[in-house]
Amino acid sequence: MSAVVREFGDGPLSRGAALVYTLLVVEVLLLVCAGPGLVALFALERHPSNLPLVALCAVPLGPALSAALYTLHHQRLDLTDLHPWRLFWRGYRANLVGALLVWVATLVWLTVIAVNLVNLPVAGVPGWWVVPLVTVGVGVAVVGVNALVITSLFAFRLRDVLRLAGYFVLRTPVVAVGVALLLVAATALTLVASEAATAALGSLLALALVRGAAPMTDVVREEFVR
Repeated sequence: MSAVVREFGDGPLSRGAALVYTLLVVEVLLLVCAGPGLVALFALERHPSNLPLVALCAVPLGPALSAALYTLHHQRLDLTDLHPWRLFWRGYRANLVGALLVWVATLVWLTVIAVNLVNLPVAGVPGWWVVPLVTVGVGVAVVGVNALVITSLFAFRLRDVLRLAGYFVLRTPVVAVGVALLLVAATALTLVASEAATAALGSLLALALVRGAAPMTDVVREEFVR
């Protein structure tokens, strides 16, 4: 039997080291790009009246997260060919407009829903309205995240991105459930700990999103990319 010749960088330890390095670089760049909004967000008091300001502070996070998704999707885990910073900036420049459009639209919808939720008692609206509002909010968030993943990895027009994002909620429900659970986990971490704790795990959350969305992105590549 002939021995298998393994090149440097192919072993599990090398791939693990490459992944750790990539995650660290992506985390730093993610924090740098989203930094202005995050700093302002940390200074805000946790009060319902600040919800529109929270959304405004979160705007820079969209393109930064898009670039992180792009990097983690395209980066080969090879110690001899590690350039995550190049991939990050390439993805940031290429997806800036598309990511902003998707992200801002999602933030606007979620802010409107959140403001309505916190003001239900004041408006005298029946309490059962919480259920449809939360359901719509979760749906908007899942479609928005799907759209951000698609626009980060593929070159489609905005209307096509939104159509695909909604279509894949039903086509790949396992992705939709995974995104919903990831959003719940991130929200719970923010409420229990702080925004800083969630930000510190940004690259790990992006990695979980990239890998969890693989069933969707595989179908997009096979059926919608020529």
